[in-house]
Amino acid sequence: MTTREVLAWLEKTGTKAARDGMARYGIVARHACGVPMGALLKKSKEIGTDQALSLSLWKTDCYEARLLAALIGDPLQVTRAQMKAWGNSFENWADGDTACFKLFDQTPLAWEFVEIWAKSPRENTKRAAFALLASLALHDKKATDERFAALLPMIEAAAADERNFVVKGISWALRSIGRRSPNLSASCIELAKRLEASDVPTTRWIGKDVARELLMLAKKRAASGGPRKPVAPKKSVARKR
Repeated sequence: MTTREVLAWLEKTGTKAARDGMARYGIVARHACGVPMGALLKKSKEIGTDQALSLSLWKTDCYEARLLAALIGDPLQVTRAQMKAWGNSFENWADGDTACFKLFDQTPLAWEFVEIWAKSPRENTKRAAFALLASLALHDKKATDERFAALLPMIEAAAADERNFVVKGISWALRSIGRRSPNLSASCIELAKRLEASDVPTTRWIGKDVARELLMLAKKRAASGGPRKPVAPKKSVARKR
């Protein structure tokens, strides 16, 4: 398909009800057609991997075109220039999350951009750092515990950010890391308890949200015959403020 054909399909398929529903999820976009993700996933399978079309669709600034761009992109052809350009232009949490969860976490550049985007002053870009880290925790089966543990100080420092979508991204990343192994769970719970003691309401919320889920998971592991207590790492990976 060409870019023009995709845009025509999006306009034809979209509905006002779906566009109006975006507000319930905090998705703000300059141009949206109102096409549900299910339809986009089906269309992406019809198109297949097409990096040239992916790059072209992203430049249209149409919300659903951007989601489709992430779905059909080729991770082997993604460049630093592309990740920098897309990251600096994320319009909302949804286009950033989709790019990270469906495309960027499969690239060799993913770990590098977690740290780059975490320093961004833009809310949607900084959110993407933690969406990408959460995606790596879920999908990168070869990554070691040590690689994730090394980023916990970065997470702790970022937890002072009070912006809504950054806060939720940090919680997602920390919970996802903690679910990978008992050792990481112990480290993340330790960090979550420190965050719970913060004077900043949003930081406390992250701590409570993460601790609640990971402590419940630890109990389930123990009940199923796993380690009764996650083995703590030899050295604390979290940095005190």
